[in-house]
Amino acid sequence: MSTEIREATVAWHGNGTNGGRAARSGVSVHRLDIETTKRVEIRDLTDLVQEIVRSAGVEAGLVTLSSMHTTTAIFVNEPQSALLEDMEQLLERLAPRGEDWKHNDPRYSDCDRQNADAHLRAVVLGSSVTLQVAEGALTMGQWQRILMAELDGPRTRQLVLQILSVR
Repeated sequence: MSTEIREATVAWHGNGTNGGRAARSGVSVHRLDIETTKRVEIRDLTDLVQEIVRSAGVEAGLVTLSSMHTTTAIFVNEPQSALLEDMEQLLERLAPRGEDWKHNDPRYSDCDRQNADAHLRAVVLGSSVTLQVAEGALTMGQWQRILMAELDGPRTRQLVLQILSVR
């Protein structure tokens, strides 16, 4: 797995108070390039997101991870291997690759990728997640992880991680 992180200029900084203590708030944006290796694969990005949050020094705030693609999904679930296989099987049942989709038909669409199934699967899973940060860590349940689903790979995918922090 190859991952490149590019940090954008901080878009906003504000000052406020937090129970009588000075608080520094801000927004930072991180662009991530994720290389995938299969047409359909599910990748756990939790550790990567948590490391970026730690490196940014965020104690409290919100984190949003979004895909810049219509055939890549971001969602929260458990990455247990049998469950991941079940997810891929469910997606194949919901939107079979070989189905006669209009998006794949040149009479209706100019798309030559034959990837209607990937678009439909992404609609089901969603394109972003927002999580809370408390005490410097992502606020998640015991089995919850941030997952990215590549649905039309292999490709290099761009994700945007936006952090709203109160320090």
